[in-house]
Amino acid sequence: MGHTITEKILARASGQKFVRAGDEIMARPDFVHSYDFPGYTDVFFKQMKEEFGLDKPPARERFALFIDHMVPAKAPQEENLHMITRTWCREQGVPLFERWGIGHQVAAEVGYAVPGAFLVHFDGHISQLGAFGLLALGLRRNILEAYVREKISLKVPETVKVTLNGKLPAGVMGRDVFHYILARLGPSFCRFRVLELAGSALAEMTLEGRQTICGLAMFTGATTAVINPDPLTLSRTKSLPPRLVLTPVISDEDAPYAAVYDLDVSDLEPLVAAPPNPANIRSLKEVEGLAVDCAYIGSCACGRIEDLRAAAKLLKGRQVKDGFQLHVVPTSRRIMAAAAEEGTLGALIQAGAFISSPSCDYCFGHIATMTDGQRALSTGTLNVPGRMGSPDSEIYLGSALAVAAAALNGQITDPRRYL
Repeated sequence: MGHTITEKILARASGQKFVRAGDEIMARPDFVHSYDFPGYTDVFFKQMKEEFGLDKPPARERFALFIDHMVPAKAPQEENLHMITRTWCREQGVPLFERWGIGHQVAAEVGYAVPGAFLVHFDGHISQLGAFGLLALGLRRNILEAYVREKISLKVPETVKVTLNGKLPAGVMGRDVFHYILARLGPSFCRFRVLELAGSALAEMTLEGRQTICGLAMFTGATTAVINPDPLTLSRTKSLPPRLVLTPVISDEDAPYAAVYDLDVSDLEPLVAAPPNPANIRSLKEVEGLAVDCAYIGSCACGRIEDLRAAAKLLKGRQVKDGFQLHVVPTSRRIMAAAAEEGTLGALIQAGAFISSPSCDYCFGHIATMTDGQRALSTGTLNVPGRMGSPDSEIYLGSALAVAAAALNGQITDPRRYL
């Protein structure tokens, strides 16, 4: 019997010939990533020294930190947190990426998206790196173990395989595909397992679209998501200087899966996640015409060049409705620069969008907050009450195309009428 890509990666990371789902192992992450956030990195630094007597993390060359929240700082305590992070990274010789953009995307741009690698973070959205053929796990507070030991303890997770076949229709994007998976299979079909994606429809998708699907995997209950590396993956990763040279691995044809699902996306229509949670999937047609006050294109899920181009193409020659707030936040400064060079940002600005530098702040309601009774359509990660301001506001989640269409009319609108 063969092995999944997850089992192969963890076998290498644990120094074994092979492992099976359910095995208890000690595995060495190739990379340990974090972003600074109150109660996380500042506490890790303190615990390392005070509770474990460590002046430095084990094999510190594996570490990287990102400052992508509360950027720029709007309160002294926020800047103080950043200073703590800067000081620790400088003293440890650990790379720090500040104001480069959202860390999960920046990691891919600076060589950490190595097919076959094992990476850990405390944030579950790191799963988007699985689009590049690596295993990227969000461990929440358990990541402290990676700060104090070279190997971490974990149980090899089972894998659920979802095959996406057919041809994506015009007007739908990776975000719609993820919503479709959630609508068909439910919010816990992959609980505590790895979501492995495959299929002819997936093969035709861009890496950006694949990142979107993988990055939202936690809402299926999955520990992470992964896609076997293909020529598109390998050509992209080879164009960036890798932090580590590994031989890519793929799942065997006879690999064991906890479950296998086959979905056809040929007739897929735009979908949205309605309040109060990301699993409340509705056809966009069901809520078309619902008034919206503001919108957001960005986040680690959907602020890449593909999303910006799609929105700019739809908005070109048109104007955002008077009084409507359309915020566009590229996921990284590299993406922002590329969008500026090719004229995509210019088209968005001319249409009336408000462009901001890359950060996570719009997604978690740190800036551009809503007040009672307001409603947003967003490409962000979450739509729980209070995520973008008042708990009495509402958030609908959709694709960049859906957001752009809503901005023209001040209401949820099917983007296909403009294509």
